[in-house]
Amino acid sequence: MNYKTRGTCAQMISFDVKDGKVTDVQFLGGCHGNTQGVSRLVEGMSVDEVISRLEGIRCGHKPTSCPDQLAQALKAWQAKQA
Repeated sequence: MNYKTRGTCAQMISFDVKDGKVTDVQFLGGCHGNTQGVSRLVEGMSVDEVISRLEGIRCGHKPTSCPDQLAQALKAWQAKQA
């Protein structure tokens, strides 16, 4: 799935979900080291666990962050599955 981010330096997040597990997360833009780290850390984690851990994280004074946007992307994915 491709998700257009809002309020972050990254412009888009792409990912797959296989058997309820997050795979192949890639950020377009953003702080490369941080987004690469987030991508590797969530690899193989359940969708619900990623959302639980990342939702609500803020970047400085911004109301969101790249990790929070990944959580929002996964929530959008869940909504499409329902």
